Amino acid sequence: MSQYDVIIIGAGPGGYVSAIRCAQLGLKTAIVEGRETLGGTCLNVGCIPSKALLHATHMLHEAEHNFAGMGLKGKSPSVDWDQMKAYKDEVIGQNTGGVEFLMKKNKIDWLKGWASIPAAGQVKVGDDVHQTKNIVIASGSVAASLPGVEVDEKIVVTSTGALELPKVPKKMVVVGAGVIGLELGSVYARLGSDVTVVEYMDAVCPGMDKDVQRTFKRILEKQELKFIMGAAVQGVETTKTKAKVKYQPKKGGDEEQLDADVVLVATGRKPYHDGLGLEAVGVKLTERGQIATDAHWATNVPGIYAIGDVIEGPMLAHKAEDEGMAVAEVIAGKHGHVNYGVIPGVVYTTPEVATVGMTEDALKAEGRKVKVGKFNFMGNGRAKAVGQADGFVKIIADKETDRILGAAIIGPAAGDMIHELCVAMEFGASAEDVALTCHAHPTYSEAVREAALACGDGAIHS
Repeated sequence: MSQYDVIIIGAGPGGYVSAIRCAQLGLKTAIVEGRETLGGTCLNVGCIPSKALLHATHMLHEAEHNFAGMGLKGKSPSVDWDQMKAYKDEVIGQNTGGVEFLMKKNKIDWLKGWASIPAAGQVKVGDDVHQTKNIVIASGSVAASLPGVEVDEKIVVTSTGALELPKVPKKMVVVGAGVIGLELGSVYARLGSDVTVVEYMDAVCPGMDKDVQRTFKRILEKQELKFIMGAAVQGVETTKTKAKVKYQPKKGGDEEQLDADVVLVATGRKPYHDGLGLEAVGVKLTERGQIATDAHWATNVPGIYAIGDVIEGPMLAHKAEDEGMAVAEVIAGKHGHVNYGVIPGVVYTTPEVATVGMTEDALKAEGRKVKVGKFNFMGNGRAKAVGQADGFVKIIADKETDRILGAAIIGPAAGDMIHELCVAMEFGASAEDVALTCHAHPTYSEAVREAALACGDGAIHS
C-alpha cells in the first residue's frame, strides 16, 4: 500500500501543474489519470489540437486570399485532410510526451487508471488503494448536453468529435456562438464548409464587451460564417449521413430547420466528477454541480481539495494552472494566491480576441465612474503591413484614479498582447503608466499604448 503526501486526480493543466509544484515543494506526489496520455482535455482533445487546426487553416486562408496581393503567385495549396489531422496528432504527441517527461523529471508517480475516493486519505485506482495525507480533485469538465440533441460523435459531435471528422463536411451547423463554436466553426469555414452558427443569445460570446461582440461578428461574417441569433434549438434529427436542426426564434414564431452534414454542439461544458464517490465521502456540491470549496480550495472534508473546471469560475486551462500552483502552496503550509480579477480570456480565431478584468457595461452597472480609451488597428503600421487592420484595443480605467479596471483587444496577436495589461492590472497600474512606457516600433503592441493615451489627452495616430 503506497503512502503519499498528496495524490492529484486528473492530469490536465490544473492537475499536472499542481503535481509539479507539490513535488518542487518537497511533497511525495502521485497523479491519477485514466487516459493513455497525460494532459487532460486541453492537450488531447481541446486547446492544443484546435490551435493546430486553426494555424493550419489560417495558412490556407492566407494562401487563398492574401498571397497574390503580396506578390506570392502560384496555385493555392489543396487540402490533404488526413495529413492535416496527422499534423494535429503530432502536435498533441509532442505536448503530452512533454508532460510525461516532466512527471518523471520531478519523480511524480503516475497511477494509471480511474480514481475513486473510498474515504478521506484514500484513493482507489483499479484494485489498489493508496494512502495519502491530501487529495486534490482536478478531474476537469465534459461537453454539456442539450435537451433533444443526442451526440453520436459522428454526425452530431462535440468539440472532441469535431477534431476527428473523417472528411470536411459540406454543411456544418454550430450550436452555440461561444469560444469553442467560433474557433472550430472558423476552422471548417476556411476548409470550405458552409457554416451556420445558431445562438440563443443576441450576441456572440455572451458576457464579452459589447463593442467587441459587434466587431467580432461583423469580421466573422466577412469570413463567410452565417449567424442565426436569438434562436432556441429544439432538437436534431439524424439519418445515417445527414441531420436536420430544428430551432425556434426566441421572441416567438414558427419552428424552422437547417440541413447539415455535421452538427457541432458547442453549448458549454459541465464539471466532471463521475465515479469519484463524492457523495459517499460527504463532499458538498453547489447547485450547479460544482465541487464547493473555500478560499483555500478546500472542500468541506478535511484533506480533500478541488481546482479547475470542477469548481466555480471560468473554465480556462490557465485558471486551473494558477489554482494548481496555489493549492500546492497551501498543502505545503505556505500561502497560495490567485487573483481572479486578472484572468485573461482568449478566442483564437483570426483576428484573435482577448479580454481581462471587467467590461465597461459591468462597471457602469455597479455605479463605477469610468473612462474609456480606444484605438483602432487601422492606425497601426504593423497591422496594416500584414493585412490585419480590423479591430481595436480598448482600455477601461477608473475616472478618478486612472487605475486600469479592464481591457479588450480584437486584432492580431491579441492573446499575447493582453498580458501587458494583465501585468499592469496586477501591479495596480494606471492607464498613464502604460502610456508613458516606450513601445517598440513597428509592433502591434503600440496599439495598447495608443489606447492608454486615449484614456488621457488622446491617442497620437488617430
